[in-house]
Amino acid sequence: MKSKKILSVLLGLMAIISSQWSLADNANGRNLYSQRCAMCHGSDLKGTGPLANKSNPPTPDITTPAFKRRLAAYPGVIVSSVILRPNGDLIPKTLQENGVRLSPFAWRIKDLRDLNQYMSGVILKSR
Repeated sequence: MKSKKILSVLLGLMAIISSQWSLADNANGRNLYSQRCAMCHGSDLKGTGPLANKSNPPTPDITTPAFKRRLAAYPGVIVSSVILRPNGDLIPKTLQENGVRLSPFAWRIKDLRDLNQYMSGVILKSR
């Protein structure tokens, strides 16, 4: 439990630090999202990707006011979802069941920061 609290604090700090970077410098985050997330979350992060309704539960709209409040309360929620996969094997299972093959990816801290920055920027700018 203590290690989860430490991880939460570190992820929150990463989110705060990464939010200071310019979006113009974040092509890596945009590319990672496009290649690894948009198939379910859609280009608009609203759960509109081609696999959005093929998972159980369906992919949520993460631009909602409720998710924005969650992001404000827990800035590391995006990165922790990538690292910890709180929904177990939902992502790999959905990909496998739909014949989608993603090559393995060795996430670097910079990649996680860039993805968090890109997604947070899109979410916070959405209505």
